[in-house]
Amino acid sequence: MRLPLSLLVVFAMTTLATAQSKPAGPAVKDEPFGTAPEIPNPADKAKPIRPESKITAYTLVNKSGAWVKILTLGGIIAELHVPDRDGKLGDVVLGFDSIDGYLKDSPYFGCITGRVANRIANGKFTLDGKEYAVPVNNGKNSLHGGTAGFDKMVWKADASLSAHGPTLKLTYTSPDGSQGYPGELSCVVQYTWTDANELRIDYSATTNKATVVNLTNHSYFNLGGHASGTVLDHELTLAADKYTPTDDSLIPIGKIEPVAGTPLDFTKPAKIGARIKQIKADPVGYDHNFVHGDKNTAEPKLCATVTEPKSGRVMEVRTTEPGVQLYTGNFLDGKVKGKGGAVYPQYGAICLETQHFPDSPNQPTFPSITLKPGDEYRTTTIYKFGTAK
Repeated sequence: MRLPLSLLVVFAMTTLATAQSKPAGPAVKDEPFGTAPEIPNPADKAKPIRPESKITAYTLVNKSGAWVKILTLGGIIAELHVPDRDGKLGDVVLGFDSIDGYLKDSPYFGCITGRVANRIANGKFTLDGKEYAVPVNNGKNSLHGGTAGFDKMVWKADASLSAHGPTLKLTYTSPDGSQGYPGELSCVVQYTWTDANELRIDYSATTNKATVVNLTNHSYFNLGGHASGTVLDHELTLAADKYTPTDDSLIPIGKIEPVAGTPLDFTKPAKIGARIKQIKADPVGYDHNFVHGDKNTAEPKLCATVTEPKSGRVMEVRTTEPGVQLYTGNFLDGKVKGKGGAVYPQYGAICLETQHFPDSPNQPTFPSITLKPGDEYRTTTIYKFGTAK
């Protein structure tokens, strides 16, 4: 039986703003988080791309008192407080204290990216013999759904307490032709914050016309705490012995090659900073799609493990997706001021974006991201937090 949301607010919020607080759970609380202005629609002034909208922040607390805050704007994971080896809670995702930062300065902090995460070469693809053009917003390519992707949309929210922990179901319907993509796409993204400190994200979508879809979450993790400096001493293991090489604009060249003998080999634990300067890129750093399968799996499988030595925090990533994009905050430049006035330096976080491969619509040898009427897009990713013994 679903309880009214008002009855789910069972914890005191007097000290919730601090990383050390331990509110009682399981519980859900919602509170205002500012207003997102209208995004005009040049093609139809009467139907803005995004109407002016009130944004709500939902806080999910599990039995142990660990908690996550999620916004209806872009499904953004704004805060994620998990214990270190001494049981002290710390916020391990980069972000902002107010809506203004997410509207003006955010490099996709914590958001849902879509319709198509990652890049589409030259902002074009062909589907069923017809060429489609989508916005170019990353050099000559389209990135994360275009100029008004899912990260900028306001999602409808439904919060509840489930048998597995507090849950937030977000829904959004993308109109046919939005950002150039065909088909009306109905999306559901459900966050579940379990008592085992697992953030489970279940994605699903249906369409009324053949289209392409590739959703992910773009959280920036720093297990030492969001304001603790770089992640270069974090230890990373990837269950992937191959990757997709790219050109200088990060578009795959169509090959899948082994990581052995390259700075991309994380099949055994290695510090993120150990070989990062060997990467030939501008700016230098990891921004690569790793391959750990050739199709979706029925159940989430381990694809990555990250350990932070000082706090002892460990994050395991499991997914049904065949790829994961490793990004090390290369474009962070110390100018973006985040929560509590924190300045986020280059390499100040690690992103592990579970996904199908970049530019899949233009790469016939890659797993397909085409979705047709009558079919359902489904994928699951789990970020599990613990501590090293």
